[in-house]
Amino acid sequence: MEHFQNDDLEYVTDDYYDVPDFEEDDPFSDDQSLKNDDIEDFDSDFEDEFELDKPKTDTSALEARNGKDIQGIPWERLNFSRDKYRETRLKQYKNYENLSRSREDLEKECMEVEKGKTFYDFQFNTRLVKSTIVHFQLRNLLWATSKHDVYLMQNYSVMHWSSMLRRGKEVLNVAKPIMPTLKRPGLLPPSLSRVQISTMAVKENLLVAGGFQGELICKYLNHPGVDFCTKITTDENAITNAVDIYHNPSGSLRVMTANNDAQVRIYDAENFASLNRFSYDWSVNNTSVSPDGKLLAILGDSAECLIADAESGKVTENLKGHRDYSFASAWHPDGRILATGNQDTTCRLWDIRNLSESLAVIKGRMGAIRAVKFSDDGRFLALAEPADFVHIIDTQSGYVKGQEIDLFGEIAGISFSPDAEALFIGIADRTYGSLLEFNRRHFNQYLATIF
Repeated sequence: MEHFQNDDLEYVTDDYYDVPDFEEDDPFSDDQSLKNDDIEDFDSDFEDEFELDKPKTDTSALEARNGKDIQGIPWERLNFSRDKYRETRLKQYKNYENLSRSREDLEKECMEVEKGKTFYDFQFNTRLVKSTIVHFQLRNLLWATSKHDVYLMQNYSVMHWSSMLRRGKEVLNVAKPIMPTLKRPGLLPPSLSRVQISTMAVKENLLVAGGFQGELICKYLNHPGVDFCTKITTDENAITNAVDIYHNPSGSLRVMTANNDAQVRIYDAENFASLNRFSYDWSVNNTSVSPDGKLLAILGDSAECLIADAESGKVTENLKGHRDYSFASAWHPDGRILATGNQDTTCRLWDIRNLSESLAVIKGRMGAIRAVKFSDDGRFLALAEPADFVHIIDTQSGYVKGQEIDLFGEIAGISFSPDAEALFIGIADRTYGSLLEFNRRHFNQYLATIF
Protein backbone atom coordinates (compact mmCIF):
# COMPACT_ATOMS: atom_id res chain seq x y z
CA MET A 1 0.00 0.00 0.00
CA GLU A 2 0.99 3.62 -0.32
CA HIS A 3 3.62 4.49 2.29
CA PHE A 4 4.03 7.92 3.81
CA GLN A 5 5.33 9.30 7.08
CA ASN A 6 2.43 9.87 9.45
CA ASP A 7 3.68 12.07 12.28
CA ASP A 8 0.34 12.76 13.90
CA LEU A 9 -3.28 11.72 14.01
CA GLU A 10 -4.72 14.76 12.25
CA TYR A 11 -7.09 13.41 9.59
CA VAL A 12 -4.57 12.37 6.97
CA THR A 13 -7.32 12.15 4.34
CA ASP A 14 -7.26 15.92 3.88
CA ASP A 15 -4.02 15.65 1.94
CA TYR A 16 -5.45 13.29 -0.65
CA TYR A 17 -8.96 14.44 -1.44
CA ASP A 18 -9.94 17.72 -3.00
CA VAL A 19 -13.13 19.07 -1.48
CA PRO A 20 -14.87 22.35 -2.17
CA ASP A 21 -13.81 25.36 -0.16
CA PHE A 22 -16.80 27.26 1.18
CA GLU A 23 -14.63 29.56 3.30
CA GLU A 24 -16.18 30.43 6.65
CA ASP A 25 -19.39 28.55 5.94
CA ASP A 26 -17.73 25.21 5.17
CA PRO A 27 -19.64 22.68 7.30
CA PHE A 28 -16.59 20.44 7.34
CA SER A 29 -14.18 22.69 9.19
CA ASP A 30 -13.52 22.69 12.92
CA ASP A 31 -11.08 24.22 15.38
CA GLN A 32 -12.07 21.89 18.20
CA SER A 33 -10.51 18.64 17.01
CA LEU A 34 -8.29 16.86 19.54
CA LYS A 35 -4.60 17.61 19.06
CA ASN A 36 -1.76 15.23 19.80
CA ASP A 37 -0.43 17.60 22.46
CA ASP A 38 -3.65 17.11 24.39
CA ILE A 39 -3.47 13.33 24.42
CA GLU A 40 -1.58 13.08 27.71
CA ASP A 41 -4.35 15.09 29.42
CA PHE A 42 -7.08 13.09 27.73
CA ASP A 43 -9.69 12.07 30.29
CA SER A 44 -10.76 8.48 29.73
CA ASP A 45 -14.01 9.00 31.66
CA PHE A 46 -16.29 10.42 28.98
CA GLU A 47 -19.68 10.08 30.65
CA ASP A 48 -19.99 13.63 31.97
CA GLU A 49 -19.11 15.11 28.60
CA PHE A 50 -21.60 12.83 26.89
CA GLU A 51 -24.49 13.89 29.09
CA LEU A 52 -23.70 17.59 28.63
CA ASP A 53 -23.40 17.34 24.85
CA LYS A 54 -26.22 14.93 24.13
CA PRO A 55 -29.05 17.43 23.43
CA LYS A 56 -27.17 19.32 20.74
CA THR A 57 -25.26 16.51 19.07
CA ASP A 58 -27.72 13.67 18.62
CA THR A 59 -30.23 13.27 15.80
CA SER A 60 -33.13 10.86 16.17
CA ALA A 61 -35.30 9.20 13.55
CA LEU A 62 -38.21 11.42 14.59
CA GLU A 63 -36.14 14.58 14.13
CA ALA A 64 -35.00 13.35 10.71
CA ARG A 65 -38.60 12.70 9.68
CA ASN A 66 -39.39 16.27 10.75
CA GLY A 67 -36.74 17.64 8.43
CA LYS A 68 -33.51 17.70 10.45
CA ASP A 69 -30.40 16.63 8.57
CA ILE A 70 -29.35 13.17 9.82
CA GLN A 71 -25.83 14.46 10.48
CA GLY A 72 -27.03 17.65 12.10
CA ILE A 73 -25.61 19.86 9.34
CA PRO A 74 -27.50 23.20 9.46
CA TRP A 75 -28.00 23.68 5.72
CA GLU A 76 -30.56 26.42 6.35
CA ARG A 77 -27.81 28.60 7.87
CA LEU A 78 -25.27 28.04 5.09
CA ASN A 79 -24.78 29.89 1.83
CA PHE A 80 -25.48 26.77 -0.20
CA SER A 81 -27.97 23.93 -0.19
CA ARG A 82 -27.29 20.27 0.41
CA ASP A 83 -27.98 19.50 -3.25
CA LYS A 84 -25.52 22.19 -4.36
CA TYR A 85 -22.83 20.88 -2.05
CA ARG A 86 -23.41 17.35 -3.32
CA GLU A 87 -23.16 18.51 -6.90
CA THR A 88 -19.86 20.26 -6.16
CA ARG A 89 -18.43 17.26 -4.32
CA LEU A 90 -19.23 14.93 -7.19
CA LYS A 91 -17.52 17.27 -9.65
CA GLN A 92 -14.40 18.02 -7.62
CA TYR A 93 -13.72 14.77 -5.77
CA LYS A 94 -10.64 12.97 -7.03
CA ASN A 95 -10.36 9.26 -6.40
CA TYR A 96 -6.89 8.12 -5.33
CA GLU A 97 -5.18 5.72 -7.72
CA ASN A 98 -1.94 3.77 -7.62
CA LEU A 99 -2.30 2.54 -11.19
CA SER A 100 -3.54 4.94 -13.86
CA ARG A 101 -5.36 2.90 -16.47
CA SER A 102 -8.17 3.44 -18.94
CA ARG A 103 -11.55 2.60 -17.47
CA GLU A 104 -13.61 2.49 -20.66
CA ASP A 105 -13.77 -1.31 -20.69
CA LEU A 106 -14.36 -1.36 -16.94
CA GLU A 107 -17.51 0.73 -17.30
CA LYS A 108 -18.89 -1.83 -19.74
CA GLU A 109 -18.30 -4.65 -17.26
CA CYS A 110 -20.25 -3.01 -14.45
CA MET A 111 -23.83 -4.16 -14.06
CA GLU A 112 -26.72 -1.81 -13.52
CA VAL A 113 -27.93 -1.72 -9.92
CA GLU A 114 -31.48 -0.52 -9.38
CA LYS A 115 -31.14 2.18 -6.73
CA GLY A 116 -33.84 3.72 -4.61
CA LYS A 117 -34.60 0.72 -2.43
CA THR A 118 -34.79 1.14 1.36
CA PHE A 119 -33.56 -1.93 3.20
CA TYR A 120 -32.36 0.02 6.26
CA ASP A 121 -33.98 3.14 7.76
CA PHE A 122 -32.10 5.88 9.58
CA GLN A 123 -32.41 5.38 13.34
CA PHE A 124 -29.93 7.56 15.20
CA ASN A 125 -26.80 9.67 14.84
CA THR A 126 -24.49 10.72 17.65
CA ARG A 127 -21.48 13.00 17.61
CA LEU A 128 -20.54 11.98 21.15
CA VAL A 129 -18.19 9.43 19.64
CA LYS A 130 -16.43 10.02 16.34
CA SER A 131 -14.03 7.90 14.34
CA THR A 132 -10.54 8.95 13.37
CA ILE A 133 -8.39 7.59 10.55
CA VAL A 134 -4.59 7.32 10.51
CA HIS A 135 -4.14 6.03 6.94
CA PHE A 136 -6.35 7.21 4.11
CA GLN A 137 -6.51 3.77 2.45
CA LEU A 138 -7.48 1.76 5.55
CA ARG A 139 -11.09 1.91 6.76
CA ASN A 140 -11.69 -1.12 9.02
CA LEU A 141 -12.06 0.92 12.18
CA LEU A 142 -15.60 0.11 13.32
CA TRP A 143 -17.17 -3.18 14.49
CA ALA A 144 -20.59 -4.07 15.90
CA THR A 145 -20.80 -7.13 18.14
CA SER A 146 -24.56 -6.73 18.65
CA LYS A 147 -27.20 -4.21 17.63
CA HIS A 148 -26.48 -2.45 20.93
CA ASP A 149 -22.66 -2.70 21.04
CA VAL A 150 -20.30 -0.90 18.69
CA TYR A 151 -16.52 -0.45 18.88
CA LEU A 152 -14.66 2.30 17.06
CA MET A 153 -11.30 4.02 16.98
CA GLN A 154 -11.22 7.60 18.30
CA ASN A 155 -7.76 9.19 18.42
CA TYR A 156 -5.74 7.02 20.83
CA SER A 157 -8.77 5.24 22.29
CA VAL A 158 -10.93 2.32 21.30
CA MET A 159 -14.43 3.34 22.32
CA HIS A 160 -17.50 1.25 23.06
CA TRP A 161 -20.84 2.79 22.19
CA SER A 162 -24.07 1.42 23.62
CA SER A 163 -26.93 2.22 21.25
CA MET A 164 -29.34 1.19 24.01
CA LEU A 165 -27.94 3.43 26.75
CA ARG A 166 -26.73 6.06 24.25
CA ARG A 167 -23.48 6.22 26.14
CA GLY A 168 -19.81 5.76 25.24
CA LYS A 169 -16.94 4.32 27.23
CA GLU A 170 -13.25 3.89 26.59
CA VAL A 171 -12.15 0.25 26.56
CA LEU A 172 -8.53 0.66 25.42
CA ASN A 173 -6.16 3.61 25.63
CA VAL A 174 -3.00 3.25 23.53
CA ALA A 175 -1.53 6.68 24.22
CA LYS A 176 0.09 5.48 27.42
CA PRO A 177 2.51 2.52 27.79
CA ILE A 178 0.85 -0.87 27.33
CA MET A 179 2.10 -3.87 29.28
CA PRO A 180 0.58 -7.27 28.42
CA THR A 181 -0.90 -9.39 31.20
CA LEU A 182 0.14 -12.64 29.49
CA LYS A 183 3.56 -13.64 30.82
CA ARG A 184 5.91 -15.90 28.91
CA PRO A 185 8.63 -17.82 30.79
CA GLY A 186 12.10 -16.44 30.15
CA LEU A 187 10.89 -13.46 28.14
CA LEU A 188 10.45 -9.88 29.23
CA PRO A 189 6.99 -8.63 28.24
CA PRO A 190 7.16 -6.05 25.41
CA SER A 191 5.88 -2.56 26.05
CA LEU A 192 4.17 -0.35 23.46
CA SER A 193 3.01 3.25 23.71
CA ARG A 194 1.39 5.97 21.58
CA VAL A 195 0.23 3.38 19.06
CA GLN A 196 -1.48 4.80 16.00
CA ILE A 197 -4.12 2.17 15.33
CA SER A 198 -4.58 1.63 11.61
CA THR A 199 -7.00 -1.31 11.65
CA MET A 200 -9.06 -3.34 14.10
CA ALA A 201 -11.49 -6.24 14.48
CA VAL A 202 -13.78 -7.32 17.31
CA LYS A 203 -15.20 -10.86 17.36
CA GLU A 204 -15.65 -13.68 19.85
CA ASN A 205 -15.20 -11.21 22.75
CA LEU A 206 -11.71 -10.45 21.41
CA LEU A 207 -10.48 -7.02 20.32
CA VAL A 208 -7.50 -7.04 17.95
CA ALA A 209 -5.84 -3.84 16.74
CA GLY A 210 -2.98 -3.27 14.32
CA GLY A 211 -0.64 -0.29 14.44
CA PHE A 212 1.02 2.11 12.04
CA GLN A 213 4.48 0.86 13.05
CA GLY A 214 3.67 -2.84 12.79
CA GLU A 215 2.14 -3.27 16.24
CA LEU A 216 -0.38 -5.95 17.22
CA ILE A 217 -2.58 -5.56 20.32
CA CYS A 218 -4.99 -8.25 21.56
CA LYS A 219 -7.45 -7.78 24.40
CA TYR A 220 -10.29 -9.98 25.58
CA LEU A 221 -13.11 -7.63 26.46
CA ASN A 222 -13.89 -9.40 29.73
CA HIS A 223 -10.25 -9.28 30.88
CA PRO A 224 -8.59 -6.33 32.62
CA GLY A 225 -5.70 -4.84 30.70
CA VAL A 226 -4.22 -6.03 27.42
CA ASP A 227 -3.65 -9.76 27.08
CA PHE A 228 -0.96 -9.59 24.39
CA CYS A 229 0.95 -6.99 22.41
CA THR A 230 4.00 -7.06 20.22
CA LYS A 231 5.72 -5.36 17.33
CA ILE A 232 5.36 -7.81 14.49
CA THR A 233 8.28 -6.59 12.41
CA THR A 234 11.16 -4.13 12.49
CA ASP A 235 10.78 -3.45 8.77
CA GLU A 236 10.80 0.29 8.04
CA ASN A 237 7.55 -0.01 6.10
CA ALA A 238 5.79 -2.14 8.70
CA ILE A 239 2.21 -0.87 8.95
CA THR A 240 -0.37 -3.46 9.92
CA ASN A 241 -2.94 -3.10 7.16
CA ALA A 242 -5.55 -5.60 8.31
CA VAL A 243 -6.35 -8.01 11.12
CA ASP A 244 -8.82 -10.88 11.07
CA ILE A 245 -10.29 -13.15 13.74
CA TYR A 246 -11.49 -16.53 12.54
CA HIS A 247 -11.92 -20.23 13.32
CA ASN A 248 -9.69 -22.79 11.61
CA PRO A 249 -11.26 -26.04 10.29
CA SER A 250 -10.88 -27.71 13.69
CA GLY A 251 -12.69 -24.82 15.41
CA SER A 252 -9.72 -23.17 17.12
CA LEU A 253 -9.75 -19.38 17.24
CA ARG A 254 -6.99 -17.66 15.28
CA VAL A 255 -5.74 -14.11 14.67
CA MET A 256 -4.35 -13.18 11.26
CA THR A 257 -2.42 -10.04 10.34
CA ALA A 258 -1.62 -8.54 6.94
CA ASN A 259 1.37 -6.21 6.75
CA ASN A 260 3.19 -3.92 4.38
CA ASP A 261 6.27 -6.16 4.63
CA ALA A 262 4.44 -8.56 2.26
CA GLN A 263 3.76 -11.10 4.97
CA VAL A 264 0.72 -12.72 6.56
CA ARG A 265 1.06 -14.00 10.12
CA ILE A 266 -1.14 -16.33 12.15
CA TYR A 267 -1.42 -16.44 15.96
CA ASP A 268 -3.22 -18.72 18.38
CA ALA A 269 -5.95 -16.64 20.03
CA GLU A 270 -5.64 -18.50 23.33
CA ASN A 271 -1.95 -18.11 24.17
CA PHE A 272 -1.05 -15.79 21.24
CA ALA A 273 1.80 -18.04 20.13
CA SER A 274 3.00 -17.40 16.58
CA LEU A 275 1.85 -20.35 14.46
CA ASN A 276 2.76 -19.51 10.88
CA ARG A 277 3.98 -16.88 8.47
CA PHE A 278 3.39 -16.64 4.73
CA SER A 279 5.34 -14.39 2.33
CA TYR A 280 4.08 -12.92 -0.94
CA ASP A 281 5.41 -10.74 -3.75
CA TRP A 282 3.74 -7.49 -2.73
CA SER A 283 2.48 -5.64 0.32
CA VAL A 284 -0.60 -7.37 1.71
CA ASN A 285 -3.42 -4.88 2.32
CA ASN A 286 -6.19 -7.25 3.34
CA THR A 287 -6.91 -10.89 4.10
CA SER A 288 -10.10 -12.78 4.88
CA VAL A 289 -10.71 -16.44 5.67
CA SER A 290 -13.68 -18.39 4.29
CA PRO A 291 -16.41 -19.44 6.75
CA ASP A 292 -15.15 -23.04 6.83
CA GLY A 293 -11.63 -21.83 7.65
CA LYS A 294 -10.08 -23.51 4.61
CA LEU A 295 -9.54 -20.73 2.06
CA LEU A 296 -7.65 -17.47 2.41
CA ALA A 297 -8.22 -14.40 0.22
CA ILE A 298 -5.11 -12.22 -0.12
CA LEU A 299 -5.29 -8.70 -1.55
CA GLY A 300 -2.63 -6.02 -1.84
CA ASP A 301 -0.43 -3.90 -4.06
CA SER A 302 -1.36 -5.82 -7.17
CA ALA A 303 -4.24 -5.76 -9.61
CA GLU A 304 -4.58 -9.49 -9.00
CA CYS A 305 -6.09 -11.12 -5.92
CA LEU A 306 -5.02 -14.51 -4.60
CA ILE A 307 -6.81 -17.50 -3.13
CA ALA A 308 -4.62 -19.68 -0.93
CA ASP A 309 -4.89 -22.63 1.42
CA ALA A 310 -5.48 -21.06 4.84
CA GLU A 311 -3.34 -23.66 6.64
CA SER A 312 -0.28 -23.58 4.37
CA GLY A 313 -0.57 -20.23 2.62
CA LYS A 314 -0.01 -21.94 -0.74
CA VAL A 315 -1.65 -20.03 -3.58
CA THR A 316 -4.23 -22.04 -5.51
CA GLU A 317 -5.97 -19.38 -7.62
CA ASN A 318 -5.22 -16.01 -9.22
CA LEU A 319 -8.20 -13.65 -9.57
CA LYS A 320 -7.86 -11.26 -12.50
CA GLY A 321 -10.08 -8.34 -13.39
CA HIS A 322 -9.39 -5.40 -11.07
CA ARG A 323 -7.47 -2.42 -12.50
CA ASP A 324 -5.80 -1.19 -9.30
CA TYR A 325 -4.83 -2.19 -5.75
CA SER A 326 -7.35 -3.88 -3.47
CA PHE A 327 -8.03 -3.07 0.19
CA ALA A 328 -11.16 -4.95 1.24
CA SER A 329 -12.71 -8.40 0.99
CA ALA A 330 -15.52 -10.43 2.54
CA TRP A 331 -16.97 -13.92 2.17
CA HIS A 332 -20.66 -14.66 1.88
CA PRO A 333 -21.71 -16.79 4.87
CA ASP A 334 -22.32 -19.78 2.58
CA GLY A 335 -18.67 -19.64 1.51
CA ARG A 336 -19.44 -19.61 -2.21
CA ILE A 337 -19.05 -15.90 -3.01
CA LEU A 338 -16.04 -13.68 -2.32
CA ALA A 339 -16.39 -9.88 -2.63
CA THR A 340 -13.30 -7.73 -3.23
CA GLY A 341 -13.10 -3.93 -3.02
CA ASN A 342 -10.64 -2.01 -5.15
CA GLN A 343 -9.31 1.48 -5.86
CA ASP A 344 -10.66 1.15 -9.40
CA THR A 345 -14.02 2.13 -7.81
CA THR A 346 -15.51 -1.36 -8.10
CA CYS A 347 -16.42 -4.38 -6.02
CA ARG A 348 -16.04 -7.70 -7.81
CA LEU A 349 -17.93 -10.83 -6.87
CA TRP A 350 -16.22 -14.17 -7.39
CA ASP A 351 -17.93 -17.56 -7.43
CA ILE A 352 -15.52 -19.95 -5.73
CA ARG A 353 -16.72 -22.75 -8.06
CA ASN A 354 -15.48 -20.86 -11.13
CA LEU A 355 -12.76 -18.27 -10.56
CA SER A 356 -11.72 -17.79 -14.18
CA GLU A 357 -13.63 -14.51 -14.21
CA SER A 358 -15.68 -12.44 -11.80
CA LEU A 359 -19.36 -13.22 -11.40
CA ALA A 360 -20.36 -9.55 -11.30
CA VAL A 361 -18.87 -6.06 -11.04
CA ILE A 362 -20.55 -3.36 -8.94
CA LYS A 363 -19.40 0.24 -9.33
CA GLY A 364 -19.27 2.90 -6.64
CA ARG A 365 -20.63 6.40 -7.09
CA MET A 366 -17.58 8.55 -6.43
CA GLY A 367 -14.49 6.69 -5.24
CA ALA A 368 -12.75 3.45 -4.35
CA ILE A 369 -14.48 0.61 -2.51
CA ARG A 370 -12.59 0.61 0.79
CA ALA A 371 -14.84 -1.52 3.01
CA VAL A 372 -16.89 -4.61 2.14
CA LYS A 373 -19.21 -6.48 4.53
CA PHE A 374 -21.84 -9.22 4.15
CA SER A 375 -24.60 -9.44 6.73
CA ASP A 376 -24.40 -12.66 8.74
CA ASP A 377 -27.66 -13.90 7.24
CA GLY A 378 -26.20 -13.41 3.77
CA ARG A 379 -29.06 -11.19 2.62
CA PHE A 380 -27.12 -7.95 2.17
CA LEU A 381 -23.73 -6.76 0.97
CA ALA A 382 -22.57 -3.33 2.20
CA LEU A 383 -19.93 -1.36 0.28
CA ALA A 384 -18.31 1.82 1.59
CA GLU A 385 -16.50 4.38 -0.51
CA PRO A 386 -13.77 6.52 1.07
CA ALA A 387 -16.30 9.30 1.61
CA ASP A 388 -19.97 10.17 1.27
CA PHE A 389 -21.51 6.93 -0.01
CA VAL A 390 -22.44 3.53 1.43
CA HIS A 391 -24.23 1.03 -0.79
CA ILE A 392 -26.42 -1.81 0.47
CA ILE A 393 -26.94 -4.52 -2.13
CA ASP A 394 -29.67 -7.15 -1.93
CA THR A 395 -27.98 -10.50 -2.62
CA GLN A 396 -31.30 -12.29 -3.20
CA SER A 397 -32.01 -10.03 -6.17
CA GLY A 398 -28.86 -11.27 -7.87
CA TYR A 399 -27.06 -8.13 -6.62
CA VAL A 400 -29.11 -5.87 -8.93
CA LYS A 401 -31.18 -4.01 -6.30
CA GLY A 402 -29.59 -1.57 -3.91
CA GLN A 403 -29.93 1.24 -1.42
CA GLU A 404 -27.58 4.22 -1.58
CA ILE A 405 -26.89 6.04 1.70
CA ASP A 406 -25.82 9.60 0.87
CA LEU A 407 -23.91 11.48 3.58
CA PHE A 408 -20.92 13.78 3.94
CA GLY A 409 -17.52 12.96 5.41
CA GLU A 410 -14.79 10.35 5.36
CA ILE A 411 -16.06 6.85 6.16
CA ALA A 412 -13.94 5.09 8.79
CA GLY A 413 -15.84 1.81 8.76
CA ILE A 414 -19.13 -0.01 8.32
CA SER A 415 -20.57 -2.94 10.24
CA PHE A 416 -23.76 -4.95 10.32
CA SER A 417 -24.86 -6.21 13.71
CA PRO A 418 -24.62 -10.03 13.89
CA ASP A 419 -28.41 -10.36 13.65
CA ALA A 420 -28.41 -8.04 10.59
CA GLU A 421 -30.98 -5.80 12.32
CA ALA A 422 -28.66 -2.78 12.38
CA LEU A 423 -26.03 -1.18 10.18
CA PHE A 424 -23.49 1.23 11.68
CA ILE A 425 -21.37 3.77 9.80
CA GLY A 426 -18.43 5.64 11.32
CA ILE A 427 -17.82 9.16 9.99
CA ALA A 428 -14.44 10.86 10.44
CA ASP A 429 -14.84 14.61 10.16
CA ARG A 430 -13.56 17.50 12.30
CA THR A 431 -17.01 18.92 12.93
CA TYR A 432 -19.54 16.31 11.91
CA GLY A 433 -17.66 13.14 12.80
CA SER A 434 -20.21 10.74 14.23
CA LEU A 435 -21.67 7.27 14.48
CA LEU A 436 -24.72 6.62 12.30
CA GLU A 437 -27.18 3.81 13.03
CA PHE A 438 -29.64 2.37 10.53
CA ASN A 439 -32.25 -0.28 11.39
CA ARG A 440 -33.49 -2.98 9.07
CA ARG A 441 -36.90 -2.35 7.55
CA HIS A 442 -39.37 -5.22 7.79
CA PHE A 443 -42.35 -5.59 5.52
CA ASN A 444 -45.33 -6.80 7.52
CA GLN A 445 -47.42 -8.88 5.18
CA TYR A 446 -50.28 -9.13 7.68
CA LEU A 447 -50.67 -5.35 7.85
CA ALA A 448 -50.42 -5.14 4.08
CA THR A 449 -53.53 -7.31 3.72
CA ILE A 450 -55.55 -4.95 5.93
CA PHE A 451 -55.04 -1.74 3.96
